[in-house]
Amino acid sequence: MQAIDFDDFGGPEVLQLRETAIPDLRPHDLLVRNAAIGVNRADLLHRQGAYGRSSFGDADTMGLEIAGTVEAVGNEVQGFAVGDRVMGIVGGGAYAELSRIDHRLAMPVPESLGLVEAGAIPEVFVTAHEALLHLAGLQAGESVLVHAAAGGVGSAAVQLAHAAGARVFATASASKHSAVQGFGADVVVDHRSEDFQAVVHDATDGRGVDVVIDFIGATYLERNVRSLAEGGRLVCVGLLGGKQGTLPMETLLYRHLRIFGTVMKSRPPEVKQGMVQRFAERWLPALAAGTLRPVIDRTYPLAEAAEAHRHMESGANVGKILLLPRPGAEA
Repeated sequence: MQAIDFDDFGGPEVLQLRETAIPDLRPHDLLVRNAAIGVNRADLLHRQGAYGRSSFGDADTMGLEIAGTVEAVGNEVQGFAVGDRVMGIVGGGAYAELSRIDHRLAMPVPESLGLVEAGAIPEVFVTAHEALLHLAGLQAGESVLVHAAAGGVGSAAVQLAHAAGARVFATASASKHSAVQGFGADVVVDHRSEDFQAVVHDATDGRGVDVVIDFIGATYLERNVRSLAEGGRLVCVGLLGGKQGTLPMETLLYRHLRIFGTVMKSRPPEVKQGMVQRFAERWLPALAAGTLRPVIDRTYPLAEAAEAHRHMESGANVGKILLLPRPGAEA
């Protein structure tokens, strides 16, 4: 089969399409012929050397999420059969025509969705649900600030927060505001020309928001904490703005705040399984009904993985970037 691999860490140009062996099927695995493969920022970090050559359990090749059709099942698989349409999380090995996935990390694709659409769901929606609902415990009637709201996880988080009945604040560049409003944001802040802390303060009469979902890290830390209402929760999902920030301890202490960190790629399989199952139980019906919708920015043939990485690095995307092993062959 064909897959994307690289010999040395570096820029997008190191990615090469090569012939590789079909992965061996383990007892709990599905072998899936991929129709769509999600591109994630973790893939860029993998390519640059941030994780070494760790396989994260499944493969040395990169890639964290797939959607496609089951071609074979392991002897301990339950709930899936050959021919089923599935989407889910893998611990590497997604950038290929065929991938193996533990069936406990797979979800059925609703009949109302195509497989390419399904490829834009697993990683971002599961991550967003874990941050918003499982960790932060967002409730109807509360308010949330979602940073980088035009990206993959950000656009999913805005939709989930809106569907959960929250008032949604979001940050994005000005050119992306209409798209973010379409996802369900009530107030959109231009992160280049506006101070989100000031906007939140004014719009909440100084109270602050109940939850902040942050992908930026260091440069936003102090303002994030000061934007929280009493009892507020900050969930850190990324470090795009650096690792060392200023934490206003007096605000943390006297407002009784909580700070969480979450990442999926390096978590043990059983933890990932719980994350996938929690999301599927609550939100698969909404995806089937069209209440939630995957947001696709652009698709590329698998052979053009380097171009897909360059596009993600540009920051121009709204929603997910996908690789298609067989463009035009969706089922």
